[in-house]
Parts: sequence; structure tokens; C-alpha cells
Amino acid sequence: MEAYELDAIKRITTRPRAEYRTIEVAPITPVIGAEVSGLDLARELTGEQLAEVRRAFLDHHVLVFRHQDIGDDDHKRFAGHFGELRPVNPPPPEGDPYVLEIRTGAQASNVAGNGWHADGTADPEPSLGSMLHITRMPEPHCGGDTLFANMHLAYDMLSPTLRGMLDGLTAVHDGGLSLKGYTLPPDYVVPKSEHPLVVRHPETDRRVLYVNPAYTDRIPQLSADESRAVLDLLFKVVAERPPLFCRVRWEPNTLVFWDNRCVQHHAVYDYYPHTRYGRRVAINGGPLKG
Repeated sequence: MEAYELDAIKRITTRPRAEYRTIEVAPITPVIGAEVSGLDLARELTGEQLAEVRRAFLDHHVLVFRHQDIGDDDHKRFAGHFGELRPVNPPPPEGDPYVLEIRTGAQASNVAGNGWHADGTADPEPSLGSMLHITRMPEPHCGGDTLFANMHLAYDMLSPTLRGMLDGLTAVHDGGLSLKGYTLPPDYVVPKSEHPLVVRHPETDRRVLYVNPAYTDRIPQLSADESRAVLDLLFKVVAERPPLFCRVRWEPNTLVFWDNRCVQHHAVYDYYPHTRYGRRVAINGGPLKG
């Protein structure tokens, strides 16, 4: 690795470790992800517990809570402590408008999320984060892991020259890119938004590389060929740099809470022709700033 890449990793791996009184936090990797224990999400949490979960969330970006036998009300109550619940879009034909069913059909040719992305970046104000609760695993009792990538680190590991070029550029995010092949409600308006290519996290002020192949279509300040070349280069940053990611292995009744503002994820479809099932609740975010 180049010296600036090593320095970017070192800044994370040598930072002081936070201390917790009401929860236990075990990092999955030194740069992203942690398993949190000591909580029953079916019960109301104390103010101190919630404050410590929030601190761990900002430090590790992806939190894993195992052995959580919860219902939709518990799920939504926990999510609601971090912000306003975000309606599913497009809305489900029936059921709770805030709960998205993550269902893999038998012998499905593909599954939603099978590729690097952040959720809903074509929206004017993408979500703060998502909480996914998996209750049924594929029949082999394994498979369907989710990869998560630290997009703070993705930016910091770019060369200083490239970072300087990207700062100040924007990118158009088009929801239609990820909806090809889907039948949509007749009144559904496909979202499209323009965001800074590099945004600042609203709570930590750290820079984030904000592009993903599921939604990012073009950089309007560049020619079509230049835009395609730069975006392909940036997409490869995530796909080809394992130091950016952690891998979460699911078990029944596992809930994962990730920061959609600074994390990309990839739902691995390695369990064909089997099925799995879960439910996801998302939390509203705010406008993105460069």
C-alpha cells in the first residue's frame, strides 16, 4: 500500500477505544463493525444504554445484535430512538408501511441488494440508517452474509491528488438504475437527485465518498466519457479493497443496524435455490452537505 493508505488505516486502528458501562462492544474488524451484547431489544432501553449504542454506532458504523426475539413494534420502537421512521418506497401493497419484508423466493434468479450500494441515494434526503432483522435462514443454516464497507476510509485511502479533484464535484443518482425489470405502481415517481461526490457526515463531520453503482449515474461537470471513467474507478475502490469491509454472518433473530450515510453494503446471494426472510425498518436522514 501507499503511505497515505497506511496512514488512513492507522488513524482508525490507533484511536483510543471507547469504554462502555451498560453494553459490551466487540469490534468485528479494526475499521468497521461491532457486535453489541447486553441488551434485550424487546424491552425499553434506558437513556444511558441508548447513548452508548449511539456512540458505538458512530464509532463502528455497523452494529450487530444477536438473539433478539422481537416483533414489529419492538423493532420500530428501537429504530424510533434514532430518528423519524422512513416509509417504505414504493409502499407495500399491504401490511405495515414502515416495515419492508426481505424475502428471497425459492430459486430466485437474483435478490435485492446483491451488489455494492447504499440505500436510496437517489432520494433528495437519503436515510440515516437501516435496521434489518433476519428471522429465517437459508435451509443449509448458513449463507446470505452481508458485506459492509467503510466509505470514510474509502475516501481517505484515495491519493491526495484524486481527493482534491473530487472535492466540489457532484453526481446524479437515478433510482431507475436499480429498478430495471421491476413492476412498479402506476403512480410511482422514480426518484432522481444530485449530491456532492464527497459529503460530510452530519454528526461527525468526516468526509465520505458518496457514489455507488446501484444509483450513481453520472458526474455532470465532466464529459460523458470522463464521467464513466471516474465513476468506474471509484466503484472499483470498494469492490477491490478488502481492508474497507467487514462480513456479518447472519443467525436467526439477528438485528443489524448500519449507518447508511457512510456505509455501503452487499447482500451476498450464495444460497440458491434456498430462501431466507427478514424485516427492515429505515430511519429518515437529512440533507447531504459537501
